[in-house]
Amino acid sequence: MRAEGVTLGARVAPNRNQWRELRKRLLELRLVPLIVGPTAVGKTALSLQLAEVLGAEIVSADSRQVYRYMDIGTAKPSREVRARIPHHFIDVRDPDEYYSAGEYGREARQIMARLLEEGRLLIVVGGSGFYLRALIDGLFEPRISDPEVKERLRERIRREGLAAAYRYLMRVDPDSAARIHPHDEQRIVRALEVYELAGEPMSKFFARKPAPPPFRAMWIGLELPRDELYRRIDHRAEQMFASGLVDEVRGLLERGYSADLNALRTVGYQEVIAHLRGEYSLERAVELVKRNSRRYAKRQLTWFRRDERIHWIRADETASEQILSLLQRAVEAASP
Repeated sequence: MRAEGVTLGARVAPNRNQWRELRKRLLELRLVPLIVGPTAVGKTALSLQLAEVLGAEIVSADSRQVYRYMDIGTAKPSREVRARIPHHFIDVRDPDEYYSAGEYGREARQIMARLLEEGRLLIVVGGSGFYLRALIDGLFEPRISDPEVKERLRERIRREGLAAAYRYLMRVDPDSAARIHPHDEQRIVRALEVYELAGEPMSKFFARKPAPPPFRAMWIGLELPRDELYRRIDHRAEQMFASGLVDEVRGLLERGYSADLNALRTVGYQEVIAHLRGEYSLERAVELVKRNSRRYAKRQLTWFRRDERIHWIRADETASEQILSLLQRAVEAASP
């Protein structure tokens, strides 16, 4: 069935009356669409169009948009857009605060359950695989922490080096080590902290069966031919620099945030930091952001392609109609 009356072009013209019944049924079923896909494929624009059509609010599942002061490099929706359409899980942490996928999953489930009870329709949008997995499938992450243990581990790293700590993690928790980058100090410290406090590897917590989410999820993946996706990625990178990415990164460093923070070990930020240090020219930084963004998109697609729950659609001018049609069919299938 084709969803009539919706056109995608520069902007969708919302018709709340036409889609009132669909909205009502989605709320009754607690059915939440998840818009996923690689960077620059058009997730944000499409989710905003759907939110206007359905009168929905947006839940971000982006592991970098959670951080304050990181707007341009994470392609956050503008403040004007967020004033018009409520967004959740944007600007909820400072860049030097650790925010794990497990924490996100627990908090997002709680908040989404409350919002749905209040009759507020939700759309989840994002490309962070671990955040989405934590939200839908759940992650058992131990809620234990000890500042003294954490400081002792950091002191050991300062004394012996991060590589030694990573080798230790490989020995005591090889499954976690396989998921964590050897240079990711925050996550290495966290995994070792859990091991020392709980007496068992953190990976064992992740393996436990969590409770289901307080809603039904409908996974919708956006895709484009590779050449077109790469053109969008290149264009976005150029726009970010034109919009002031260098000044944004300089401002973060001037605020006292370390270039080694997990939040700043992100495509766009690391290349600009290297440029500000004089390691290469601005032109080279732009090219590296393009290249590394393409590589990141490839990794995202590899992650999402493994998930058979995802309905894939092309991110073209018919995408809104396709998604509304999918939602309508899901509602009809659930009707007695």
